[in-house]
Amino acid sequence: MAVAKRTFDVVIVGAGGSGMRAALALSEAGLKVAVLSKVFPTRSHTVAAQGGIAASLGNISEDNWHWHMYDTVKGSDYLGDQDAIEFMCRAAPEVVYELEHFGMPFDRLENGTIYQRSFGGHMQDYGKSPVQRACAAADRTGHALLHTLYQKNMQSNTIFFVEWMALDLIRDEDGDVLGVVAMEIETSEVMVLQARATLFATGGAARIFQASTNAYINTGDGLGMAARAGIPLEDMEFFQFHPTGVYGAGVLISEGVRGEGGYLLNKDGERFMLRYAPNAQDLASRDVVSRAIATEIKEGRGCGKHGDHVLLKVDHIGDAVIRQRLPGIRDISLKFAHVDPAQDPIPVVPTAHYMMGGIPTNYHGQVVAPYKTGPEEVVQGFYAVGECACVSVHGANRLGCNSLLDLLVFGREVARQIIEDLQRNPHPKPLPHDAAERPLARLARLKSQKNGESVAEVGVEMRRVMQNHCGVFRFPDLLAQGVEKIRTVAERVKNTMINDQSKVFNTACVEALELDNLIEVAQATMVSAAARQESRGGHARDDYPERDDDHWLKHSLYFSQGQKLDYKPVRLKPLTVESFPLKARVY
Repeated sequence: MAVAKRTFDVVIVGAGGSGMRAALALSEAGLKVAVLSKVFPTRSHTVAAQGGIAASLGNISEDNWHWHMYDTVKGSDYLGDQDAIEFMCRAAPEVVYELEHFGMPFDRLENGTIYQRSFGGHMQDYGKSPVQRACAAADRTGHALLHTLYQKNMQSNTIFFVEWMALDLIRDEDGDVLGVVAMEIETSEVMVLQARATLFATGGAARIFQASTNAYINTGDGLGMAARAGIPLEDMEFFQFHPTGVYGAGVLISEGVRGEGGYLLNKDGERFMLRYAPNAQDLASRDVVSRAIATEIKEGRGCGKHGDHVLLKVDHIGDAVIRQRLPGIRDISLKFAHVDPAQDPIPVVPTAHYMMGGIPTNYHGQVVAPYKTGPEEVVQGFYAVGECACVSVHGANRLGCNSLLDLLVFGREVARQIIEDLQRNPHPKPLPHDAAERPLARLARLKSQKNGESVAEVGVEMRRVMQNHCGVFRFPDLLAQGVEKIRTVAERVKNTMINDQSKVFNTACVEALELDNLIEVAQATMVSAAARQESRGGHARDDYPERDDDHWLKHSLYFSQGQKLDYKPVRLKPLTVESFPLKARVY
């Protein structure tokens, strides 16, 4: 089968905040840039980010990047790489001011400066008291960010492939990445997109869980493609459960609600966070608050007929403030919880939200991984940024508002690195003769499979196994069973078929391809979680309740082929300042 080919300087897979920030800088540098997106760019999942962008502007109260760095290192439970964290926190004010000059409509203070609100884990003076650090556009910051970047990219003539899905990486015998094979969703046309630089900005994969704040498009496509191409996945045991997903729906209720003064209550009307985080209280780090809620429910203090959620009280803020600062949250509460937050508390429960792990990179966005039996080194031509990448600035737990910051800082930096690399390598390498063979074979199998299993049914089983065996709290017997069960599900994935090939836009085919990616992430998460014998950040084990820096201060690397694990050290040395020493993490 003949496959069409197009050639670009850079191919970017994913049109969220990180992909479009990188595309903007690359297009403005005069490079020919193609951006692939499964959905229209302004529908990418960055649009759902609510609370703000963390930056130490100090517009309301004193702040500086060193305090921000300390909070991020502490928030990561000391698994974050301190060189990357310093790089991100120092650059934060600059990238926010850049956005302001791009025309992003931030909320304003009376003096005209950018409005900032408090957010969990962000503190003044090395953890002493909450600070207002989140630069916000009401509770629709991601929406404002994405539209701003899309408009700038249209001005810069970035080429968008809308409703296209990348299928697999193209690697040659040297291990270099030469582009991707992609499929137009509407027509099933397969095309080779050759590029001197390939950047993955494909977002997260929390759809491996039954209850998730993530959009249906968040199917770990970049991780699946990387894993199949022999790239290990880093720190996949660390998934963040957001404390406040709408009970029964999973839709996110921003931490900005607590930043504006909201607080959590159990069935007795008690502000229970005083017990778990006496200093930060409801603005403790997300993993701390999620475990506190889970503990309240487990010990019988949950709310409702089944005692399976808690309440987020907001009405004391006042209807006017809610409509001004939290209009989107008000809409979500009305639609999904059937509650007016100005009158009644919102029922909430911890919900799978964010992936701290991903494709291993350095802070320039270059993918770094061992190839075949060699040592870790830069994978030529391959870059990753945003939630699909593990830099690692988030370590074992991400602080709220550091995600949008991550997108902007490393989206800009990876573009700078790509420009530098392409100046040294001005000519594309020849493609291997079998560049499209593997994805074409996968498509052929799906379309010819008879008497196979339903993609939907196998997907439901995968999510059920992950939710029950690898949730907020993790137990040794459940993890051991989960490893075997997820392997069984993976075998079933190989036998799935497309039930209805008449569906518009090849929906069934896309769902089957997405399941191929999700199962790679699910196996990496379960196997890595079962192996890490400690509790750290988002990974809380019942049998190993303490953090173990002597044995587990290291990043995990999961190899899909053979489901093998390896480890590498955490980078504790920052770029210019003194390291923050390890100590107990309390709020």
